[in-house]
Amino acid sequence: MSLQVYKDLPQGSSEWLLARRGIVTASVIGQLITPSTLKVAKNAASRSKIAELASERISGRVEDTPISWQMERGNEEEERARDLYEAHFAPVEQVGFIVREVEGVPIGFSPDGLVQDNGFVEFKSRSPKIHVRHVLSGKVPPENLAQVMTGLFVTGREWCDYVSFSNGMAMWKTRVYPDQKWFDAIKQALLNAEEKIRRIVAEYEEEVLGLPVAEYIDPFEEVELIL
Repeated sequence: MSLQVYKDLPQGSSEWLLARRGIVTASVIGQLITPSTLKVAKNAASRSKIAELASERISGRVEDTPISWQMERGNEEEERARDLYEAHFAPVEQVGFIVREVEGVPIGFSPDGLVQDNGFVEFKSRSPKIHVRHVLSGKVPPENLAQVMTGLFVTGREWCDYVSFSNGMAMWKTRVYPDQKWFDAIKQALLNAEEKIRRIVAEYEEEVLGLPVAEYIDPFEEVELIL
């Protein structure tokens, strides 16, 4: 398995989106696996995500979305969480994107930061009530475990510090280690998704052969011109 690290690639930038285009990443793997059984998901959410990745390969673009205030708050609080983590635990190295190839199929991960030579950290900005619930549970929430495990799978690192952060409250972290059962499930989901994506792309290209192609107009540029 080969590993490629994009160090100077700001997360959220157009270059970052391009690097992620059409490939399975840690942020979506949870939609391709059923966490309770660790089997390949066969539902509307997984089919929709596979179709989205296929469309990115066909169009050559990733559909950008406007930044909401929740996203802005999350970005700002992630920086604060990183500063607090560094002050009390260890320095954090920021990198943009990491891609590993498994049997010729890429899978990507955007870490919140690499720690020392063998770890990384994942920050989650939470509302107070959700933060309290996570602290009392003492473990990574099921909806985030697939992302963390995929980060371990992609990077090959030995541990992840999962951090829950809420404005004005105690920062909580727990250390997560690799789990081979999750790794097997991630690989199976990745290869299954790749097979379906390639099939969709091939069928689409056959259907549209010889048809006229519309000029691409960036909808956000159009909005700016109107304003």
